[in-house]
Amino acid sequence: MTLRSERPLDSTDWKILRELQRDARLSFNELGRRVGLSSPSTAERVRKLEEAGILSSYGAGVEPTKVGLPVLAFIQLRCVPGMCLFKTGSAEQFPEVLEMYKLSGSHCALLKVAVSSMQHLEALNERLGRHGEQITNIVTSSVLTHRIIDWEQPEGDVHPSINHGWKVQ
Repeated sequence: MTLRSERPLDSTDWKILRELQRDARLSFNELGRRVGLSSPSTAERVRKLEEAGILSSYGAGVEPTKVGLPVLAFIQLRCVPGMCLFKTGSAEQFPEVLEMYKLSGSHCALLKVAVSSMQHLEALNERLGRHGEQITNIVTSSVLTHRIIDWEQPEGDVHPSINHGWKVQ
């Protein structure tokens, strides 16, 4: 399988992407210094990456435990016909849901949720229960939470190098 993007990325593009994934608040001046470009050239590169849809967003990460949401869980949902969460629910009804994915397979959705307590999780499960069967997994620790995408390939190489080592904390 060959990985392709609609816009070929060169080594400088990958340097920019690595730096912005580490710190999206870098000025064009500082980013340019780190990747070896002038500030205007850096700004133009970033603009092209945005226009191509490669850079899709910038944002601040919020630590759920620091804002009173220490319980993280993943909920697999198998919706009953006519009660699909994607069609009959809304994000406003479920502020606990941080991420939601539509799946193939035996379950139709995977939800990543953050709640304040086990009682809060139980109440959320009850609200979700009207949509279908659930499997809830509570996160006991996070091993890898934010992975920098770095698939730069040396010229002629068809597979990016991957570090298969996992460091458990």
